[in-house]
Amino acid sequence: MEEGYQMQSPEQRVREEKAIVLDFLPHGDPLDSRPSHKKTPLVQAIGVSHLVLLELVPKRDVFLQPLAEVYIGEGKRDQIHHIVGRLTVDKLTATGKNTLDFVLHDIIKKNEARFVEFFNKSQPLTTRMHSLELLPGLGKKHMWELIEKREEKPFESFADIKARVKLMPDPEKIVMRRILLELSGAEKHRVFVDV
Repeated sequence: MEEGYQMQSPEQRVREEKAIVLDFLPHGDPLDSRPSHKKTPLVQAIGVSHLVLLELVPKRDVFLQPLAEVYIGEGKRDQIHHIVGRLTVDKLTATGKNTLDFVLHDIIKKNEARFVEFFNKSQPLTTRMHSLELLPGLGKKHMWELIEKREEKPFESFADIKARVKLMPDPEKIVMRRILLELSGAEKHRVFVDV
């Protein structure tokens, strides 16, 4: 029996250790109506491991650039004072949204094996729906072909998936589209983003 790809349950939640800065707001939230001297600088970021969008407060006199990696774990933090909470995509600034696309592309490339594992180990959600069908652009035909090909030999890369499955949409792009759907809060099933 094939071991299933595990979706994270609340009991398995793990905290992020590192995050990538999407935008730095030195004057705080632009939608905050308080006077500027009462606003706190903010950082919009995405966690590297669990792909959670976060709002952070930097330490005093710390200025961060988009794409900077910051430590947000339990230990001593050099740049981040505290984590305010989670964000949804619609709360990101224009700079944050643009940077998010670039950062996600980079994270997917660097962790390709993690995402290919989903194609190799995903299991049915119900008797009528397979978790592969959660990926945008994949229907029953692609799902059955993916299952058939992975039983012959596990996929090794996105290129391998595309080469072995006829008319397969770009796996990297559909993974990215799925992550963006999950970050928007529009999906009840979480495949790649920890809740």
